[in-house]
Amino acid sequence: MAQGAVTSTYGLDAEKVIAVLNDVVATEIVCWLRYTRHAISATGIDRAQVAAEFTEHAAAEMQHALRAAERIAQLGGEPDFDPATLAQRAHTAPHEKDLKAMLEHNLLAERIVISTYQEIARWLGDHDPTTRRLIESILEEEEEHAYDLTDLLAI
Repeated sequence: MAQGAVTSTYGLDAEKVIAVLNDVVATEIVCWLRYTRHAISATGIDRAQVAAEFTEHAAAEMQHALRAAERIAQLGGEPDFDPATLAQRAHTAPHEKDLKAMLEHNLLAERIVISTYQEIARWLGDHDPTTRRLIESILEEEEEHAYDLTDLLAI
């Protein structure tokens, strides 16, 4: 009873899944920070349109982090929001200045996240369908972000 949602038929090492999900949390928080900074510091003729898209993506990234953190709690773990280790655990990092570079870097980051989340979904397989569906749902939104950024790069 003490294991809550983790039953004897779970099929994976819950601690490993929690560790992977904590990396997802870190990645999504770093993406939220990057998109937020880009929305604030974007300049140029297309600033308003691009900043609005960055703001929208930032909100989605924070929701992704919160959803992954909730799943960690359901699995009996502790979500890791430690600012000291976020950058080390994240799969992406911010560091560009001009609008085109921001768009390109965000697209690259989305592509890294898409690839990583595809691998996680395959690894989870049928062993943890709830976490797999969560990752697939986030993955779908990340693919939409990549499409949006590709569209904005054509401005």
